[in-house]
Amino acid sequence: MTIDVYWGSGSPYSWRVLLALEHKGLPYESHLLSLPMQEHKAPHMLALNPRGRVPTLKDGDYVVFESLAVLYYLDRKYPEKPLFGDTPEEGAVIMRVCCEYQAYIEPYVMRIVRALLYGNGDPHSDESTYAMHMIAGEARTIEGRLSKGPWIVGEKPGAADYMIYPGIMLLLRALALPEARELSSRFLPVEANYPALGRWLERVEALPGYARTYPPHWRS
Repeated sequence: MTIDVYWGSGSPYSWRVLLALEHKGLPYESHLLSLPMQEHKAPHMLALNPRGRVPTLKDGDYVVFESLAVLYYLDRKYPEKPLFGDTPEEGAVIMRVCCEYQAYIEPYVMRIVRALLYGNGDPHSDESTYAMHMIAGEARTIEGRLSKGPWIVGEKPGAADYMIYPGIMLLLRALALPEARELSSRFLPVEANYPALGRWLERVEALPGYARTYPPHWRS
């Protein structure tokens, strides 16, 4: 059976799934959708995913969406090169870290990203300042984990790394804008403020297949 993955360039949720597929070495058909053209809302896509969002993965006749659910499915269906660790205990920690990221960091990351990259919000507002403060605090927690080992959980890359990495990269892209100068002072340069996190970013980028996952429109 062929794995089909429908995704959007620059979507951190899509990027997670691509990283996971490359991690497992699974062959897949890539269907890059134009988010500005609303291709993810086309009738044939809504038939697969009624929420009209990316990523959506189709494996034979089975369809799964929501990025964490996709990672979990891939690990259960194709257990070689696990994404959720080698033991139930390690798997639970990885799942917990993924859920913590979604609950306590991602909403603030996306608030900053929407304000800076999409003009949806004021990057100079108190809300944006607070969001950056929360991100910086949680980044210290990630820094603490990475100061003890090469990956966020355990000695091998896995779901926690692939959940968090795309969001940090999107945040860095937003903070690189001139209008982000005040906000970015809490986070940049990463190498100085979060050296272990900076080294981890380099490790992810050195993984096999990483180049195939990089958002195409970021290359220009």
